Amino acid sequence: MLAKILIIVVFFGITVFIGFYCRRHATDVDGFVLGGRSVGPWLTAFAYGTSYFSAVIFVGYAGQFGWKYGVSATWIGLGNAFIGSLMAWYVLGRRTRIMTRHLNSATMPSFFEKRFESKALKIASSLIIFIFLIPYTASVYNGLSRLFGMAFDIPYTYCVIGMAVLTCIYVVVGGYMATAMNDFIQGIIMLFGIIMVIVSVLSGQGGFTEAIRKLSEISVPESNGITGSFVSFFGPDVLNLIGVVVLTSLGTWGLPQMVQKFYAIKSEKAINKGAIISTIFALVVAGGSYFLGGFGRLASDGVATKANGAIDYDSIIPAMISKLPDILIGIVVVLVLSASMSTLSSLVLTSSSTMTIDFMKGTVAKNMSEKKQLVSMRILVIVFVIVSSGIAIFQYYGNFAFIAQLMGISWGALAGAFLAPFLYSLYWKKITKGAVWASFAVGVGLTVSNMFLGYISSPINAGAIAMVAGLIVVPLVSLITPKMDKQKVDDMFSCYETKVLVSTKNSLEE
Repeated sequence: MLAKILIIVVFFGITVFIGFYCRRHATDVDGFVLGGRSVGPWLTAFAYGTSYFSAVIFVGYAGQFGWKYGVSATWIGLGNAFIGSLMAWYVLGRRTRIMTRHLNSATMPSFFEKRFESKALKIASSLIIFIFLIPYTASVYNGLSRLFGMAFDIPYTYCVIGMAVLTCIYVVVGGYMATAMNDFIQGIIMLFGIIMVIVSVLSGQGGFTEAIRKLSEISVPESNGITGSFVSFFGPDVLNLIGVVVLTSLGTWGLPQMVQKFYAIKSEKAINKGAIISTIFALVVAGGSYFLGGFGRLASDGVATKANGAIDYDSIIPAMISKLPDILIGIVVVLVLSASMSTLSSLVLTSSSTMTIDFMKGTVAKNMSEKKQLVSMRILVIVFVIVSSGIAIFQYYGNFAFIAQLMGISWGALAGAFLAPFLYSLYWKKITKGAVWASFAVGVGLTVSNMFLGYISSPINAGAIAMVAGLIVVPLVSLITPKMDKQKVDDMFSCYETKVLVSTKNSLEE
C-alpha cells in the first residue's frame, strides 16, 4: 500500500508542477486554448493519443467488448490505430491546420461560423459540444474511480472529487500547453504500463498459449453455443463488432477535442511525423487494451453482477487487475490515471473555450476583452468539472448506464453532427449551410431519440449509424439548398494553393 500511495503522490506532484510551469504560456486566449499554435509533433501526437484513450477504453470498452467478442476485440484497437489515428492525421491534419489558421478560428464552432458565414451555426455547435461532452466526461470519472476503489478501497465519491480537483488545478493554471506536456509524460506511462499489464495477466494464466486454450474451451449462450468462438478471427458477433470499430475509429474525425489538436500543431511538416507517432501509440495502447480485455472471461469469478443479474462490465478489468502484485496494481492505477486525466483536461478545455469564445463572446457579453475571456474560460473549466463529476456520482449510485453506453451517446451525437460537415468543408467547395444544419439534426436527433425510444438496441450502433448517415445526408442536401458565394469560397480554399518561384534557363538551340 505504501508503494502504491508513493507512486500516486509523485504522479500528482509532477502534474501540478507542470501546470504552474506552463502558466507563462496561458497569458492570452490563443496561448490558453492552442498553446500559441507552436506545439511540436511529439507533444501533439501524444496529446492526440492520450485524449483518445482513457479509462473509458481501458476499463469500460476493453472490459465490455473483450467479454462479448473475445480476442477478436483486438480489431477495435487496430481500427483505432489505422482509421482513428493514421488516416485522421493524413486526411484531416494538414488541411485543418492550414484552413483554421487562414480563417483565424480556434475552435470547431468558430470554424463553422467563418466557413459558412453563420453565427447561428457557431452558437448551435457550441451548445451541442457543451451538452454532449458532459456524459463522456462522466464516463471517464466512472472508469477511473472503479479502479481506484479496487486498489485503495477508497469510496467512489472521494475518487471522483479528488480527480476533479487535480484536473482543475493544472488546466486552470497552465491551459493547453500544460495539458500537452502532461499528456506526453502520461503517454509514456501508458505505453510501458499496458505492456507490463498484458505480460503479467497472461503469465498469471500460465502464458499466452495456455490462456488461449482456456478461452477456447468456453461455450456460453453469447457464443451461440460454439466452442472456440472467443478465440476465432472475427469472434461470435461480427456485425456488432463492426459497429464498435466504426464508432470508436471514425468517431475521432468529428470530435472537437480531437480535431482541435491539429489546430495547435507547429507546422505542416510536423503532420507526417505526428501521424506515425500517434499510430504507434494507438497500436500499443488501444490494441493492447482490447487484446487484454479479450481474456476477461478467464477472470469471471471476480466479476460483479447488477441487481437484475446482468454482468457489470465495468468490473471486468478491475477483477483481472486485482490478482496482480501490489506494485503492479500501483502502476496500473497510474496508467489509467494518466489516460483519464489527459482526456479530462482535453474535454474541459474544449468545452470551456467553446462556451466562452463561441457562445458568450458576442452573444451574452457583447464586448468581451481578452482578460475577461481568460477569466471566463477558467471559471467554466471549474463549472464543467463540477457538473460532470456530479453526473458521474449520480450515474454510479443510480445504475444509470455502463461506461460504454455513456461514451456511445456522447460520441454518437458529437461525431454524428460534426464529422460529415467538417470533413466535406475541408475538401468540397459546394457544401452548403443547409447541409450542415441537416447533419446537426441527424446526429443529435438520432442519438437523443434513440435514448428514449430505443429503436436501435445498442447506443454504440446508433452512434455509428449517425456518423454514416451524416456522410450521406450532407452531399444530398448540398445539392438542393442555396450555394455560398463562389468568390468567397474560392478565397477560403486559396490557402491550399502555395505559389513557388523557380529560376529557369533557356536551353541551347541546336
